[in-house]
Amino acid sequence: MDYKLLEMAVESGIATITFNRPDKRNAMSDDMRSEFIHALERTASDKGIRALVITGAGKGFCAGGDIAGMEKRMSAPTGEIAFNGWHRQQRVHHTQTLLHTMPKPTIAAVNGSASGLGADTALACDFLIGSENANFTWSYINRGIIPDGGGMYLLPRRVSLSMAKQLIFSGRRVDAAEALALGILDRQTTAVALVAEAQAWAKELSQGSATALALSKTILNETYESTANQVFAQGSQAQGICYTSTEHRNAVLEFLASHKKN
Repeated sequence: MDYKLLEMAVESGIATITFNRPDKRNAMSDDMRSEFIHALERTASDKGIRALVITGAGKGFCAGGDIAGMEKRMSAPTGEIAFNGWHRQQRVHHTQTLLHTMPKPTIAAVNGSASGLGADTALACDFLIGSENANFTWSYINRGIIPDGGGMYLLPRRVSLSMAKQLIFSGRRVDAAEALALGILDRQTTAVALVAEAQAWAKELSQGSATALALSKTILNETYESTANQVFAQGSQAQGICYTSTEHRNAVLEFLASHKKN
């Protein structure tokens, strides 16, 4: 696909997706979402890509849903509004699920405002790093709607249920310092160093076995919903897969060879 609304680059096994609608604060249009889905599917399937960084061009990360899409939805015939909304929701949830379940480490490099769906998209990544300009707003309440990009699932897991309710009910802005203190951001750096630090972190996190990383992430993502016995059972199944992987075999042979030398 020839991307027009985002950029994708791969260097040393690290993919970087940059939302590229700076004049619209990188708001997510339907066309941009289609490109994002393609880029995520490409990242997931390409064995040469070991980790993913997502950021935004210009001064914003992602302003959420595109206003033009809202206007189009409101101007539709009354009998079509509900179905059109349902169809949009399916696309949103598909996109967010692709990101959340990506079988590789993912990092959001938040360079500015992440609002509504933009904030949820950042949360769908495994880790968040932000510049001093990063800020978050779950502003859905101001439009008379609820968080539909996974925020009601993901935000409580980072900040506690009570704080998630406060942020969602109020729709207030959270600056970089508060985001770091609350645990929304994992790290903070300068705007100049943001993407490079995110890429270096992604490289550090993806050095290990891709098989073990993917299986570990899958189980960890469901830890809060699972019992200890379920986690143990999933771990046993995953370990069985790891035992048969080339990565495990090579690592064991290397370890045994070095042990014999000593």
